Amino acid sequence: MQLFSDPWFVATALAAVSLLGLSKGGFFGLGTMGLPLMSLFVPPMQAAAILLPTLLAQDALTIWTYRRTWSAENLKVMIPSMAIGISIAYLFAASLSAADIRLAIGIIIGIFVFRHWLGTRFDRLAPRPTTATGIFFGVLGGFTTMLANAGGPAWQMHLLPQKLEKFTYVGTITMLFAASNLMKIPAYNALGQFSLDNFAAGAMLLPAAVAANYAGIWLVRRTPTEVFFRIAYVLMFFIAIELIRSALTEKFWPA
Repeated sequence: MQLFSDPWFVATALAAVSLLGLSKGGFFGLGTMGLPLMSLFVPPMQAAAILLPTLLAQDALTIWTYRRTWSAENLKVMIPSMAIGISIAYLFAASLSAADIRLAIGIIIGIFVFRHWLGTRFDRLAPRPTTATGIFFGVLGGFTTMLANAGGPAWQMHLLPQKLEKFTYVGTITMLFAASNLMKIPAYNALGQFSLDNFAAGAMLLPAAVAANYAGIWLVRRTPTEVFFRIAYVLMFFIAIELIRSALTEKFWPA
């Protein structure tokens, strides 16, 4: 395969699936950097199609791990709204760039994290987690996961303020990731992104992806709850910086 003849692509792809594995294991947000990394070598939609087989394999592993710990109340609101977001993104896939989506979601995440860090005096400015916010962030996450593989941060903006038990929080986002990846299959196929080369590339990355997934699960189980959520907010902050940086670079200083 031509892509794997480039050692820089191989190194970048391995880094991307490793970040996805740690993210799937519970350190959500790290995986958001996977697509921008891959997009250094291939178009964003092709990168997403290459990563999809590894994502589905990781989903199977994490669903089994967190199969008893998830919030049904959140899922019954967010999964249908996520489907709407994916459908809208499919319609706009040809006219919106991944850079625009990354820039928008990066700014939103940054505001969200700063509001949390600045303390309770700003609580009145933050939307309370309700059915309405679940629908809104479900749609937003579906939209951004389809176009930029960046749905997790939007879902976190609805789930983190609820202060769910650690494994319930992880399990709920795990189910959202799995549902979104299944929903994206027909959309990517309709956009012509399913090819033998893309599937083969994804299959070759699978062992590294699964190993990183196990590492993420192991780390989450051994991280105290308070420390885990502090890490979650810090990761979201750095993800916001990376999304904004990569978007601005792509828009104004293309290679």
